[in-house]
Amino acid sequence: MSVVTLLAASGFHAVDAVLIVVIAVLLAASGVLAMAETSLVRMNRIKAKSLVDEKKRGARQLARLVENPANFLNPILLLVLICQLVSATLVGIVAEHLFGGLGVLLGIVFEVVVIFVFFEAVPKNWAVQHADRAALLSAPLVSTLIRFPPIRWLSSLLIGLANRIIGTADDDETGMPRSYITDSELKAMADVAHEENVIEHDERTFIHSIIDFGDTVAREIMTPRPDMVTVDADATVRDALEAALGAGYSRIPVEQDGIDDIIGIAYTKDLVRAERQGKAAQVVRDSMRPPKFIPESKDASDLLREMQEEKFHMAIVVDEYGGTAGLITLEDLLEELVGDIVDEFDVEQPTVERSDDGSVLVSALYSVDDADELLGAELPRGPWDTVGGLMLDLVGRVPDPGDSV
Repeated sequence: MSVVTLLAASGFHAVDAVLIVVIAVLLAASGVLAMAETSLVRMNRIKAKSLVDEKKRGARQLARLVENPANFLNPILLLVLICQLVSATLVGIVAEHLFGGLGVLLGIVFEVVVIFVFFEAVPKNWAVQHADRAALLSAPLVSTLIRFPPIRWLSSLLIGLANRIIGTADDDETGMPRSYITDSELKAMADVAHEENVIEHDERTFIHSIIDFGDTVAREIMTPRPDMVTVDADATVRDALEAALGAGYSRIPVEQDGIDDIIGIAYTKDLVRAERQGKAAQVVRDSMRPPKFIPESKDASDLLREMQEEKFHMAIVVDEYGGTAGLITLEDLLEELVGDIVDEFDVEQPTVERSDDGSVLVSALYSVDDADELLGAELPRGPWDTVGGLMLDLVGRVPDPGDSV
């Protein structure tokens, strides 16, 4: 008896053969799309750009896809769902036709085992292990699919409807929820890269500093008012030069009626030039330059940009009442990014000292943020930026030596 005769005897007809071919095609398409989904979702713009630079085949199409993930993700998800639903339905029809009531159970087993293992888990795991290769292979196919208007329109419509139902904000162009990367996530990425030896410790620290710099204001990094070195406007050039040289500064603020009345900035090089021209006895107001004033809430990143554009290296920081809160220099800003810059005039004083008993001694000027990182704890926040300010608030007065809270 021939195979055809046996199949006919069991109720197998030509239509069943056609359905099996259709099922095979749908499952193959589902597997390919599952691989494409996983590989493309794992791809990022930086990696795609590097593949373009390496002139990999399909890299340019891949780079265009990852620019806007919603353009490929929605259609892929829709097509995978269609393929799996239709194939599952057809499997049930064929199985019931061939095996009767038992066919329904066999169809369910086939769908769970075969579809999940061979057309879901296997292609996705392969895509995870060979992400670049899978993404490059998938890019041309997916680029072609998303050009088919009905697929794109239907997927965008359904995703937009789902987002409105659950109250998620949409991106105007894609219909996908807006996605944001937070500062803490960027820092975590740098930490992981350091742990995996992708970047060095100094590079990790630099990345953290750049991220924190965007949230830093002038008040947090200025030289506070009590530590400012100034010179009276009626002082002689010789006296002003001695004050500047004694402090080791290249610029020194000039005050008229007290420190809250800064009227200029005396440059050491201007004072030296005036002295060599025989003007050592002249008042310093004749050799000073106009000061630059900024509010203490000025963003450090904006101030750095202004210093670059307007070519000044020192600014006087004023409080909300117009009084002098401190001063800030270009060096202060750069130190926030690269760490302390010590020159030949600086006297290094440790801001942190660890004792044998495990206690830590810090300067009152030590920032609360740095103290958090040092202690591995989260200290209280308020209208202060330093440990000294925190202690004043906790004690409620100027602390005496030995006070504890």
